[in-house]
Amino acid sequence: MNIPLTPLRFLRYAEQQYPRRTAVVCNDNSFTYAQFADRASRLAGALRQAGIQPGDRVAFLTTNCHRLLEAYYGVLEAGAVLLPLNFRLAAGELGYVLNDAGASLLFVEKQFLGQVESFRRDIPCVRMFCQLDGAPEAPWLAPDNYEGLLAAATPHRADIASIDENALAELFYTSGTSANPKGVMLTHRNVYLHALHVCLAFQIENGAIELHTIPLFHANGWGIAHFLTLLGGKHVMIQRFDPKEVFRLIEKESVHSFSLVPIMATALVNCPERRNYDLRSLRRIVIGGAASSPTLIREVEEELGCECYSGYGLTETSPALSLSPMKSELSWEGEQRHVGQAMTGYAIPGVEMRVVDHNDDDVPHDGQAIGEIIVRADGVMKGYWREPDASAEALRGGWFHTGDMATLNEDGYFLIVDRKKDIIVSGGENISSLELEKAILAHPAVLEAAVIPVPDELKGKDDTKGEASLKGHLKNGDDEKTGSQAYVPPDVAKDKQLIAAVDLLHGVKKAAAIPVDPAAAKTAAPSDGAVDQAPAATPTPPVATPAPATPSDPAKQN
Repeated sequence: MNIPLTPLRFLRYAEQQYPRRTAVVCNDNSFTYAQFADRASRLAGALRQAGIQPGDRVAFLTTNCHRLLEAYYGVLEAGAVLLPLNFRLAAGELGYVLNDAGASLLFVEKQFLGQVESFRRDIPCVRMFCQLDGAPEAPWLAPDNYEGLLAAATPHRADIASIDENALAELFYTSGTSANPKGVMLTHRNVYLHALHVCLAFQIENGAIELHTIPLFHANGWGIAHFLTLLGGKHVMIQRFDPKEVFRLIEKESVHSFSLVPIMATALVNCPERRNYDLRSLRRIVIGGAASSPTLIREVEEELGCECYSGYGLTETSPALSLSPMKSELSWEGEQRHVGQAMTGYAIPGVEMRVVDHNDDDVPHDGQAIGEIIVRADGVMKGYWREPDASAEALRGGWFHTGDMATLNEDGYFLIVDRKKDIIVSGGENISSLELEKAILAHPAVLEAAVIPVPDELKGKDDTKGEASLKGHLKNGDDEKTGSQAYVPPDVAKDKQLIAAVDLLHGVKKAAAIPVDPAAAKTAAPSDGAVDQAPAATPTPPVATPAPATPSDPAKQN
């Protein structure tokens, strides 16, 4: 018997098995799985009554909330395609995404109405605008808000047997530095199997409690909307990443686990209010979205009292590909364990990963030879929306080419050393900007580091040197230091000592899906330590993002 593989089966199962169990906690709202499923089916009915046809794209512009989680199921129940939008994008970028996707309906949170007002006339494809929260006032909005639509709707549930598992389910746009964002097409089959593989890889227990620190608009929400629902777990929503609010929710809801990008982890371990909260319920933290450091892994475990390791993935892979806990046959001890858990990790079930040279031939598994990671997995995208050439190039030879440069050791652990475009070339040698970043981050006065290749005027056009932008902070309680200092990491080989100066910047502001700009960073506004959620879209090293960037997205994790 072949039953279509669709994530709709996850919520159907949870509703049947755990109808009275708490499914979602969002601010003052709490819903059981029976209520969650009913609201998702009412959303599906409302969409059909609004004229949404199978295959139409339905967009959401909102922070993390129960309504977007409901859309992960309700939009698909209606036969439509979910298009979560990155609320950090500029108005012009949002307009581009909506036009490129051909979205028919846009649900928008009240706080973003002004932004939508500025470009709504430029998106003729959108036939209906619906306010998610509060009473609609603008004449261009539908008269009923989201709750009104659900209340008036006749619930609808799709016939599972009639669903095409290879049909498009979700569309996520990745951001680049030079080209327009590309839409990543994830099918019902992609996200269904990805969820099963993540359950196996993490060994997630039934009824787990997860804090949604990663935006649901990013990279399939790192899969949490699906695998946690399948296991009847509790989704705890947080709209804005603030360390004290994270700690409050951990204590109040007895949170078991959550995912972070490095800057978020750094904010938590350095938050002095941490000691005011009971964090004993924590069991696991996964760091992704950018490369982590052994120092950060150690600090998270020591300060938050739970297991911490890295993961890796991309929007194009649903996203999880690898995790870095210690394999049972290994015996890492002391700092060796922190080094291992900061690696990109080994492939999770259902994923094949290789490191290849420019001819797509495997490099030696010696932990030294550098090549590009290519993958083959059930979660790999169908392709890029309306970009057949880019799809063919990325998926050539039946493998997805990630653009991440890595090594692979004899134990099967990958270690990303850079993105192709970020490799530093000096005297014909390839030097990893990530290696330099990790070495710099070991300095007690450094909170954040970003190393990029820049032309080396002395050595010529074929050579580059590393330039670092940092945020400095003395952890012994002294005042934060700013300014420029000469500093070369002591653990970096002499032929890689390319850092001429280190900028200790005060409060470099981070932004989702936007690679760090050292020039702009020098004039960036101070940060208060609290950041809006976001991990970035297409992988980039640990630079600027309190959310999306990767070579690690966790997925993008590492």
